[in-house]
Amino acid sequence: MSDLAARLSAIDSQIADAARTAGRDAADITRIVVTKFHPASLVRELHALGVRDVGENRQQELEAKRAELETDSSQDAPALDGLRWHFIGQAQTNKAASIRRNADAVHSVDRIKLADSLHRVAGDAQQDVLDVLVQVNLTDDPGRGGVAPDEAQRLAEHILTLPSLRLRGVMGVAPLDEAPASAFARLHGVADGIRSLDASATWISAGMTGDFAEAIAAGATHLRIGSAITGPRPDRG
Repeated sequence: MSDLAARLSAIDSQIADAARTAGRDAADITRIVVTKFHPASLVRELHALGVRDVGENRQQELEAKRAELETDSSQDAPALDGLRWHFIGQAQTNKAASIRRNADAVHSVDRIKLADSLHRVAGDAQQDVLDVLVQVNLTDDPGRGGVAPDEAQRLAEHILTLPSLRLRGVMGVAPLDEAPASAFARLHGVADGIRSLDASATWISAGMTGDFAEAIAAGATHLRIGSAITGPRPDRG
């Protein structure tokens, strides 16, 4: 077994244990492998190991990796069937077209202007509906990414008016200065409110390497796990 396969297996075992402890079925939880700063070749290795959900924080990196892998697949490498790309970083409205073109789901919609930009660049391709989540700021710092919890429903209501976007649920990051369990409990409360607007908006994207057990206990459906699976990020020079 390769080191990558061993790390993936270890994390999946921990996810299964946490789900069992929480009285949940691990099959209901999607593990997204975050490949930030790693080469596109790692995505191909992950796919060969059965990974079907990968995440990127930066629009430029998402676009470059997809382009490289699609070029490879058109030549002598196998197609990456079933692979889904999740954009999980802060999004600029002027990058909406690239994000929309390259992401299957955007976890970080935190303002009406961004939702409108993602919808606008869809053009006439209304059949290509983009999955989006409302990112909620779980800190007291208004400068952090995410909408304030008490503004999340208003943003969700606006997204529901945009036919090229599909509201999937919420995303949040636990603050460094607070126990993850309490932060994720707040996120769950916001998720309940948004689900009251649209019963199909069931995703809760929460939990990373250090706190995914607490996220699972709080109902997370999507985990974003990076270096615990991919290994240390390459030196960027």
